[in-house]
Amino acid sequence: MEGIKAASSMVILNLLYFYGMCDMVKDSLLQRYFSKEVRSDLYGAESDIVQACRRLLDERQSSNVMHFLQAINERHDLTEDLKKLQCKSLIFVGESSPFYAEALHMSSKMDRRSSSLVEVQACGSLVTEEHPYAMLIPIEFFLMGFGYYRQPPPSSSRGSNPARPPSSHSCIAPELLSPENLGIKLKPIKTRVAIEV
Repeated sequence: MEGIKAASSMVILNLLYFYGMCDMVKDSLLQRYFSKEVRSDLYGAESDIVQACRRLLDERQSSNVMHFLQAINERHDLTEDLKKLQCKSLIFVGESSPFYAEALHMSSKMDRRSSSLVEVQACGSLVTEEHPYAMLIPIEFFLMGFGYYRQPPPSSSRGSNPARPPSSHSCIAPELLSPENLGIKLKPIKTRVAIEV
């Protein structure tokens, strides 16, 4: 798989060198970052975000894109450094991403007590662009592990229960937690929730 990706990158680099930002290069880059569902719908029309990216690629100088791709190809292996990583990490990856295997590899090498992997269905590499709302609940759970909680909205009714402890409210509506509503497959995200008594 690595060999195929390296060969693909070399083809893109050669195309950029000889032909500049041609349609084939743009299509290859868009396939690299966006899922098939976003690149075209049932009628073959591209989504707004893909059209915007295509326009942005037209504005970029081929040499700058070449330098970017060369920098990616020349990165050194971070596997050993991942084992020493001290901070908590949340990894998002789209199921259709060409970097899916790399995300799984990274996750397997990191300390499971301080990292979590979230796989987003029907999504390419740019989860923030394709399914930003699918990131909200995993990020909320992740931050809960640090003791951050969303404050409940101020109650305007007098019928509220003042004796209710602040942490007993639900941070997330239960119906939103179903995989169908999330559009994601959640790997276990370890959180510590302090319960006030």
